[in-house]
This record gives sequence, C-alpha cells and structure tokens, in this order.
Amino acid sequence: MAEFIPIPQVYAAGRLDADSEGLLLLTSNGRLQQRLTDPRFGHWRRYWVQVEGEAAAHPEALELLRSGLLIKGQRTLPARAQPISDPGLPERTPPIRQRAAIPTSWLQLELQEGRNRQVRRMTAAVNLPTLRLLRVAIDLMDGAAPLELNGLAAGQWREVDGAESQRLEQLLKPSRAMRKISPGRGGRAGGGKSGRGAGGG
Repeated sequence: MAEFIPIPQVYAAGRLDADSEGLLLLTSNGRLQQRLTDPRFGHWRRYWVQVEGEAAAHPEALELLRSGLLIKGQRTLPARAQPISDPGLPERTPPIRQRAAIPTSWLQLELQEGRNRQVRRMTAAVNLPTLRLLRVAIDLMDGAAPLELNGLAAGQWREVDGAESQRLEQLLKPSRAMRKISPGRGGRAGGGKSGRGAGGG
C-alpha cells in the first residue's frame, strides 16, 4: 500500500485480495482493526460482485448465499444477497475475463465475516463465478450511515472527517458487554486495490 498511501504504519481493517477492488479502512490502532474485523461484532461489509451468468434467474442460488454455505468445511454466516443493475463502473485494469457466449450480471452481497477469498468461493459454490469484486461500504453498526467508497477513485485516499473519527472512537468506548478500555485513534479510508490477505474478497 505504500505505493498509494504515503503514511507509514497504517494497516487495513480487513484486507482485499490483489485482484479485488474497493474500500479499505486504514488505521494505526490495533484494537480498532480487531474491532472491525472480528465477526462477533457483526460489522456488515457490502460488496458489488459481477458474476458469470444471470443471477436474477437463479433465486435458489441467492437463497443459498443468504442462508449460508459450507466452504472448506466451515459454514458461512447468513448473508444478504440481491441482484442489482450494472453500476456503470469504469473498466477494470487489467480487464476482467469474459466469454462472449455467457452473459454477466451484478450482485450486491453483504457479509459479517471476512474469510480468505470468501465472496469468490461463495459465488463459485452456487455456479455464479465472480468476475469482478468491489467492497463499497463498511457498516459501523452505530445506527448511522455506513462508511462508503463514494467519491474515491482507484488508488485515491482521504482522512476520515471529524464525525467519522468520533464514530470510530466510540466503537472502542466501554459498554456493558465489554470491559473498560480507552478510546482509540481513528483511521483513513482508501479506495483501490490492496495487497493479499483475508477480508472477504
């Protein structure tokens, strides 16, 4: 990420695979990173997924994605899945592989966990192979709008604003379900490709 982010010692709270795109939240706070990626806290991550085949014509596949699948011997958590229209994104570099005789379509898929290449393995398991994958939002589960990719092109980044920083700090404040811990620092939001690693991509 040093190619895109000229700030040392920040790490992604949920990485993307090298062939995936989209939103990364970067932070120097290890507890914030853990808080956002631990499935016990249930932070929804929203993905737009271009798949091979007509997703809307296979409601049984969508229901399997929603209810959970057995992937590498472990069942996935229930997910949210729905067909969406083509979001009209700029072409990917390098371009996706596409077979002229087979149509493609788009899904919006939301997960509360981030295993290695999970989205790709889930769509492959229901015969809708992933061609392109973007993470577009991370829900902080605080009742406010999710952090979204809006306005960030591939490779761009920005600092979180004051309101977003407060929301991130609030995640680390004590609650009845957690022992007392002090608030942490906020993070940075970035768009584009990442290095390899787990995170659902």
